[in-house]
Amino acid sequence: MPLSKVARLTASNMARNWLNAPMVTQFDDADITELEAFRKELKAEGEKRDIKMTPIPFLLKACAKALAENPVINRSWHSSGGKVIQKHYYHIGMAVDTPRGLVVPVIRDVDKKGLWELAEEAGVMAAKARDGKLSAADMQGGCFSISSLGAIGGRGFTPIVNSPEAGILGISKASIQPVWNGAEFEPRQMLPLGFTYDHRVVNGADAGRFMTYLVALLGDIRRLLL
Repeated sequence: MPLSKVARLTASNMARNWLNAPMVTQFDDADITELEAFRKELKAEGEKRDIKMTPIPFLLKACAKALAENPVINRSWHSSGGKVIQKHYYHIGMAVDTPRGLVVPVIRDVDKKGLWELAEEAGVMAAKARDGKLSAADMQGGCFSISSLGAIGGRGFTPIVNSPEAGILGISKASIQPVWNGAEFEPRQMLPLGFTYDHRVVNGADAGRFMTYLVALLGDIRRLLL
């Protein structure tokens, strides 16, 4: 069966990225119990705005904040082999599964946008992706990516870095888990995360600090205001 143009480009890009960038994946779980409770409280307001508030805007906002606090993750490897490029903006790609194949539209200036604006833009971009209406500009300029399989399932996976970006966050399906609170086990909604990074740019300690900070943000979204 012949591949679509999108599938051919994806295959070529994935093979090139895998061969050229030494990748490591780090795993952690974020406690999103309070985040999900707050998100569900927004359902009525979302209906009035005609915007669906999914977990994606929270993840976009948390990633932008974590990138700002850990700028080493917001770098790219320079083709000269002797430099890295430090980015001071926060454009984040989100992988979208379409009938034509995988595409990654980019949400720009995530740090400057609120949750409702991000929710609306993410919905528009996803719809354009599924309808095959994304422009080349819609898929360029990202400095980090998110790939979510949460709606489908799975306990974890290792996403491939979308070079020249230095990192990508893989999101799996959240589930209720017993968590020890110091006195007893209590049910908490835990979200499995897999952070793959280009080891030429990011070291293990850098990745550990990034993930620890990101998990803390998702566990208490009030930290996004700090």
